[in-house]
Amino acid sequence: MKLLRLLGLLCALLWGCWEPGNAIKCSEKQYEHKDKCCNRCQPGKKLVSECNGTTDSLCDACESGHYQQSWTKERHCTPHDICEDNAGLVIKKEGNATHNTVCQCRAGMHCSDASCQTCVENQPCERGAGFVAAKAAARTSSPCEPCAEGTFSNVSSKTEPCYPWTSCEEKGLVVKAKGTNTSDALCESSRRSSLSVLIPITAAVVTCLVGICIYCLVHKDPRRQVQEQMETGKPRGMTKVQQPVEVGDDVFPVQETLLRGQPVAQEDGKESRMSEQERL
Repeated sequence: MKLLRLLGLLCALLWGCWEPGNAIKCSEKQYEHKDKCCNRCQPGKKLVSECNGTTDSLCDACESGHYQQSWTKERHCTPHDICEDNAGLVIKKEGNATHNTVCQCRAGMHCSDASCQTCVENQPCERGAGFVAAKAAARTSSPCEPCAEGTFSNVSSKTEPCYPWTSCEEKGLVVKAKGTNTSDALCESSRRSSLSVLIPITAAVVTCLVGICIYCLVHKDPRRQVQEQMETGKPRGMTKVQQPVEVGDDVFPVQETLLRGQPVAQEDGKESRMSEQERL
């Protein structure tokens, strides 16, 4: 019984001497090595040797064509990716000691999969749709999208995007024809636009006035014509001429009238009429 108590006391003493709080704790930029905290190598460098009781960690710069982008205890840097021309890749951003090379598909191609190790040819975007370069790396099919309102594409192309309509207002012009998804907006000067409206209106007004004048001349009121004749006291085309006529020893005044160019004589006080030819 006493033996068990002694064993329990011994275990308690041993447990009290060792506590998790007494374990070595290193910072994020350090690592544990032989119960010591050694410094990690900064980005762009690799570890050459660990620290010891007298010296700190020894680091060296990454060799050309390699990089290290974080604090590390690795003894080797990572090689840059190679943008294979045969795979349709070109360099988008050159690599350095802290960053890898960034590759992208050359113009007219897009990534074959999410890893973008190889590229495939784009299918031409039809008229009214444009190529969206930002989606080329994320899609496995040709990233063509219909042109949004205010943009157009009038060609079938593997690389051309949708272009915005021309702003007539910025050029001090007015819109002659609104743009579509396949054609640009057409502009014209404001003066020309005003004339194009005024000329047809003026022509229409003049035509109406001429038509009214012709109608009035052709369709003159006949009752007005009769009234005018009654006011003058004689019919149109007739002229009265007074001249004396001798019959024997007597002289009678005779009224001669020209009717349609032919003379007609009438003796005063008589109803009979004779032409000048018959009287002679």
